[in-house]
Amino acid sequence: MADVSDQLMAFTVLAYLAAMVLYAAEYAFGDKSHIGRAAQRPARQLVGAGAPVSDDDHVATDEPVAPKRDRGVLVGLIAVGVNWLAFALHLGTVITRGLAADRMPWGNMYEFTLTVTLVGSAVWLGLLTRKPAVRHLGLFASLALVVLLGADALVAYAPVGPLVPALNSYWFIVHVSTIIISSGIFLIGAVPAAMFLIRSGYDQGKRTFPYTLGARVGDATTLERLTFRLHAFAFPLFMFGALIAGPLWAEASWGRYWGWDPKEVWAFISWVVYAAYLHARATPSVKRTTATWIALLGFATMLMNLFGVNLFFSGLHSYANAGG
Repeated sequence: MADVSDQLMAFTVLAYLAAMVLYAAEYAFGDKSHIGRAAQRPARQLVGAGAPVSDDDHVATDEPVAPKRDRGVLVGLIAVGVNWLAFALHLGTVITRGLAADRMPWGNMYEFTLTVTLVGSAVWLGLLTRKPAVRHLGLFASLALVVLLGADALVAYAPVGPLVPALNSYWFIVHVSTIIISSGIFLIGAVPAAMFLIRSGYDQGKRTFPYTLGARVGDATTLERLTFRLHAFAFPLFMFGALIAGPLWAEASWGRYWGWDPKEVWAFISWVVYAAYLHARATPSVKRTTATWIALLGFATMLMNLFGVNLFFSGLHSYANAGG
């Protein structure tokens, strides 16, 4: 099962990469009006009295003019299908890893990242199913998944092995599951946050990279609202996992609620930053762009907690190279 999981991991990355390329094709070559919505051509065009009618003119009729077909839409739909295939492979990777280890596959940094990205992928597909108009974000969502999974396989891979004794507790499921779910939502929430800032810059007349990417994304207001809703949903889960379940587990395992372990410190930093974002978002005097920058800073602290702390610091939470 461990070998099957490793092979599925490779196919998963390739499938997300294929979806990313297809999303990019729609993004780059599709009709701008078709990105995230169906374009409609005018049903009729009136011709001025006495004006000559050319072959290129639309004569007013009661028959609606068929909308112009855009191949980019078909490519986008194929991208969604490949995205679902990638998710199925991703799910298979996690399940076979758990079967090989005979436990929940969350015991080290490799498995944790593998599961966080699975949740992120599920959140993205759920969002896409509920709101097809956000398909233009698929390029950036799949890019984030490819980068994180690639880094996970190259930097954090660990063979299947027994669970670290400190993790052998029912709190393992309670604490880690809530952190995984909230982290996956924060991952997808960072995508519209970044694109909101890019779109806002584009609307202000900035035409240098990366602001040129804003020409083909949705309305800035819609992106900002989506960012807020995702973060507002994830924040209570993260707070429970990091600041309630985590300390309770620490007291049961190590006899203290808080020990300023690097992992604990960075989890607290992430909580402070995300709380600051929600506060700034609720404060009318704070610009939405300023608040969104805080949200992206929060995601940067999450990445630091995930990779940096595990790789460069030692502590009671150092399970980066732990087997299983």
